[in-house]
Amino acid sequence: MIQKNHKDFNRVLTRIDVLVLAFGAMIGWGWVVLTNEWILSAGSFGAMLAFLLGGILVVFVGLTYAELTTVFPKTGGAYFFLKETLGKRFAFIVSWALLLGYISVVAFEAVALPTVVEYIFPDYQFGYMWTLAGWDVYISWAAVGIIGSIVITFINWIGVKQAAFLQLTLTIVLVAVGLLLAFGSFIGGSAENMKPFLAGGIGGLMTVLIMTPFLFVGFDVIPQVAEEMNIPMKAIGKILILSVGFAAMWYILIILSVSLGLSPDQLENTKLATADAMAVVFGSPIFAKILILGGIAGIITSWNAFIIGASRIMFAMAEEGVLPKWFGKIHPKYKTPGNAILFIGFLSTLSPLLGRPALVWFVDAGGLAIVVAYFFVACAFLYLRKTQPDLHRPFQAGKSSIVGWVALLLSIGFILLYMPGMPSALVWPYEWAITLIWWIIGFYFLFKIPGNIKTDYKGAISDEQSTPFNQ
Repeated sequence: MIQKNHKDFNRVLTRIDVLVLAFGAMIGWGWVVLTNEWILSAGSFGAMLAFLLGGILVVFVGLTYAELTTVFPKTGGAYFFLKETLGKRFAFIVSWALLLGYISVVAFEAVALPTVVEYIFPDYQFGYMWTLAGWDVYISWAAVGIIGSIVITFINWIGVKQAAFLQLTLTIVLVAVGLLLAFGSFIGGSAENMKPFLAGGIGGLMTVLIMTPFLFVGFDVIPQVAEEMNIPMKAIGKILILSVGFAAMWYILIILSVSLGLSPDQLENTKLATADAMAVVFGSPIFAKILILGGIAGIITSWNAFIIGASRIMFAMAEEGVLPKWFGKIHPKYKTPGNAILFIGFLSTLSPLLGRPALVWFVDAGGLAIVVAYFFVACAFLYLRKTQPDLHRPFQAGKSSIVGWVALLLSIGFILLYMPGMPSALVWPYEWAITLIWWIIGFYFLFKIPGNIKTDYKGAISDEQSTPFNQ
């Protein structure tokens, strides 16, 4: 039965652990390194509008996730949403798409970490290796990301509770620094700096909009740890939606703060807008360093969460026989999917060798994969609502199916934004190469699945029956 819990996982995550895991995953480093690009592309209000629209998409998709997670409380999340509705091949497609999205985030953070160190120590680069997309890659620069990747991988390998404690501690640091920036901007900033309110027309708005799925991804880590939570099923949906709301408010607050703190000329000439805004509004470069600490905390929270999420997807797919069984091994002592964690850690360790331009490649290629996954989850939601309207749902996203239809249509709209001919299309060759190579590998595994197997799912157990969730 789907609702049976995997005996090898430790059920140790509390409500706070789960909320912080998802919120920390959605924040990451993008708010530090990309804010000036958002504002310059769309204007201050335009950038905030893009994140509001992106947040609306994620809220509707999040509601479908929330309902389906309580119906299928199984490690692997979206894989089982699709397996039990549209079949095993569709389950593979959605999970393979999510894997690309999650691993893109992990790789993004491994590249972001040396970018931070470069801001603090601008002359630390030595040991030239090669040039990619016009950017020189140095061994000293790459080594920072490689060492960070090894450390984060090890923490995840030794246990999910250790990873959750790290997530809580660093999220507190992250939020404190962000609120300090907002306070300083409201006191020392200027509304004149926010002009132009709109820039770049529709193209500018879409340029920012296509980044939002990647930057909001993280709430869907929650279904991946369903068997490691020690909370009632009906609480999972509420926590998921709460995390999305907090993340949307965070991004809009940061854009507003930087818009108040820096003029358009300053935004044009900054490497890290949030750090420079912090220094300007408080009148001291020391505050820029303080914000960098918050940025590092954001890197690690996102990095940490997506190693957790990606490794649990790989574990579930291996147990289902659609990926090699090696990925489904649980460490006998630490009770984590150790092999999957090590594999993802290995990929993140290689990513700094691509240099700083890879930041944008990972954002765009990962963003498309994530929206494709959202589309299929919305399909699963609608299918289950139609075929089993009386199924027990501990968390129900409204009485009608309107949430699913909105999520479906918004997902299609976002997918189109990445296509050739659109102002925000993926860039050839780098972003399309990442996407095409990933799906070529995926099709190899997909065609080995024997038919579109679907099981006869009878429904979720009630909260009263699901004792482990209520302990």
